Amino acid sequence: MNGKTFEEFHPGERYSTGRRTITEHDILTFVNLVGLTEPLFLDMEYIRTESLYGERIAPGSLTFGMAEGLTVQTGLIHGTGMAFAGLDKMRLFGPVKVNDTIQVEIEVLDCKPVPARGGGIVRYRQWVKNQRGETIMEYDVARLIRGNESGVNGKE
Repeated sequence: MNGKTFEEFHPGERYSTGRRTITEHDILTFVNLVGLTEPLFLDMEYIRTESLYGERIAPGSLTFGMAEGLTVQTGLIHGTGMAFAGLDKMRLFGPVKVNDTIQVEIEVLDCKPVPARGGGIVRYRQWVKNQRGETIMEYDVARLIRGNESGVNGKE
């Protein structure tokens, strides 16, 4: 499946991703891979007795990474995404726990042509929601998206 070109994105458009259940294995693999080896994620006694939630939770960076993966899996930017251009206004509203299932809702905020780069910057607002429909994370992301040859150069 080919992704959408810069010219095919329009402010106000909305998309939803597939879903992904976060497992204990996902969390343990991630925290060890990136070095987030702190009691909050690894020490079950600490987690049960001293953490805010009393059970293992996913780091926010894992939730963000999984959300970005779900976004890519939509195919929206397959072959047209050229670069990650920025992240703004990230807010976390609650934890992702073992066996929570997340899904991402995406809205196109605005599009700015960058002809010198062969496309343009598309900004999206993304809401990560759990299986109960609760927003657990929200952020704005900007991506450089490849344009179609005629639209970027004004030769339509």
